[in-house]
Amino acid sequence: MVPSIFYRSNTARCLPIVLATLFFAGCGTQAPDQTAPHMQGKAEADSGYYLSQMQQASDDSKTNWQLLAIRALLKEGKTNEAVTLFNQLPEALDNHQRNEQALLGAEAKLAQRDYPAATALLNNIKPGDLEQPQQARYWHAVIVASEGRPSLSLLRALIAEEPLVTGADKQKNIDTTWQTLSQMTPEQANALVINADENTLQGWLDLQRVWFDNRNDPELMKAAIRDWQTRYPNNPGAKLLPTPLTNVQKFQPASANKIALLLPLNGQAAVFGRTIQQGFEAAKNAGTSPVTPVSAPATATAETGTAAQPVQAPDAVASPSQAAVNDLTNEPETPDAQAEQPATPAAAATPTAAAPANPGAELKVYDTSSQPLAQVLKQAQQDGASIVIGPLLKNSVEELLKSNTPLNVLALNQPENVESRANICYFALSPEDEARDAANHIWQEGKRAPLLLVPRSALGSRVSSAFAAEWSKLGGGIVLEQKFGSTAELKMGINSGSGIALTGSPVSASLPQQESVTIGGLTIPAPPTDAQITAGSGKVDAAYIVATQEEVALIKPMIAMRAGSQSGASLYASSRSAQGGAGADFRLEMEGMQFSDIPMLTGANPALQQQALAAVNNDYSLARLYAMGVDAWSLANNFSQMRQVPGFHLAGNTGELTATQDCVINRKLTWLRYQQGQIVPAN
Repeated sequence: MVPSIFYRSNTARCLPIVLATLFFAGCGTQAPDQTAPHMQGKAEADSGYYLSQMQQASDDSKTNWQLLAIRALLKEGKTNEAVTLFNQLPEALDNHQRNEQALLGAEAKLAQRDYPAATALLNNIKPGDLEQPQQARYWHAVIVASEGRPSLSLLRALIAEEPLVTGADKQKNIDTTWQTLSQMTPEQANALVINADENTLQGWLDLQRVWFDNRNDPELMKAAIRDWQTRYPNNPGAKLLPTPLTNVQKFQPASANKIALLLPLNGQAAVFGRTIQQGFEAAKNAGTSPVTPVSAPATATAETGTAAQPVQAPDAVASPSQAAVNDLTNEPETPDAQAEQPATPAAAATPTAAAPANPGAELKVYDTSSQPLAQVLKQAQQDGASIVIGPLLKNSVEELLKSNTPLNVLALNQPENVESRANICYFALSPEDEARDAANHIWQEGKRAPLLLVPRSALGSRVSSAFAAEWSKLGGGIVLEQKFGSTAELKMGINSGSGIALTGSPVSASLPQQESVTIGGLTIPAPPTDAQITAGSGKVDAAYIVATQEEVALIKPMIAMRAGSQSGASLYASSRSAQGGAGADFRLEMEGMQFSDIPMLTGANPALQQQALAAVNNDYSLARLYAMGVDAWSLANNFSQMRQVPGFHLAGNTGELTATQDCVINRKLTWLRYQQGQIVPAN
């Protein structure tokens, strides 16, 4: 019996060991969760890998692979596939997976450019519940959803993101923070209410003040930045300066002692070239040169500063309406006889920067209509030019880019696709400029449903595209357009009593971009979005009219004829309608309508206005080019600041001038309003 009892005792004693062995053996055969490194990192693999892993997985990791595949598809721009897979996520998720789902939902909306929906989803996420890699993605999504519009919340998001990113992403964060600050006016920055413990944000705001106080003096700016770094040593921007401010530290002034002015002095564009030349020389000589009317000169000066060499201009034209130059600064306009000057509002006058007088600078004018541009540039370089102003025609600017000239150049037009060159800036008077300025002005007035009334021409298409693109940047939705024909057609509309309805078709540039789908080699366009289907169903609250004075005199009453005086839509017009000869009857008829024009023609510089109009026989279109020549002189003397100092600003005669990162000069125009037969400031 003893052996039997001994056996049972050993068996009972060994059983737990056997079970434990089998348990651990079973654990050893279960594959470890391979999703963790991907979930916690940047998900570097492609979507194909994650989709394959998802299909092979049969355990709890299947959902993780699905989440990773969605993330990769969004990264690869395959938004439709990502959304389809997102909608197939199971309902049963753990906390980590639910957080990832919420974050991916917001990122999918961003990929679809549905920024309001993305913002709403992000507002439902608590950053503190996320793991650190997810937090970095969360703050990045908040930043993207802001669409670059400066705000306190955007600054806070950038500051929160900064410690979570490294390498190039950190520099990008610093640069974006600075860009946000530099887009704010001092008044906007001062109005921000921040918490007492937001030391980093306070440091950034102080840097903005340093920049505003010293932006017109690069040497003072250098010293002020060094002082700021000493006062805020722990600020991320002090450790890693924004790229634009790093460039300030390397600032080197450019010489403007020898200027080459490249203009067409023969042919149909000669009148434009001579007008700009006159404005440029008047500014150079501080307005001391005698003024000769542009409309009737027999010759054009090919060289000034040394012995003048006259160039015959047999094809001279008296006004832009006689010059079919479609690639210049605007489409030709028909100037009206200047029987009566429009009333200029004294209240609109603002200080305008005076061009620095430097009569000693050597100026040579080269005729771009007589020889190839490459040859002109070569000659200017051989003559020792330190800076080139021009060329003027758009096709010549295209040639300029192909030449790869080493000279500093202030081009007086810009190509269709601007190329950022370290030695080139672009300064143009174009309808696209005005359209972008109009979009900003109308947006600032709280309007959100604009209609564009534009001519049925290339000009109308260019204006619509520029306005819609700018409107989209501001956060606006669909922009409608309606095109009109000739003056004769408009008169027929009045006679028939049809009027103009405030409706139109969506401008393509304002429509959300949707992906097409390719199946079996056949590309199927994306179906229309809800926004496209409902475009135009809302009530228009603003109409931007690009028309001549004669056309707008017909269009405004036609709108009232159809919509009535209580339509609720505010009317805005481009400077195309602002010509001389607008008598009291016209001003009364335009009651309530706003229009834009350059500061020189709105009372900012009365002496120059009188001088310019005398020089061009009261042709307002040419007067704007005269002002362009004056501003070109000032810009030439600030070339290095435009290229190297962030936030360049000049109170010019053609507008409030600022320079983009690519050194495209933007113009903010003056807005006026017709009121009881008078012209008054719009604000």
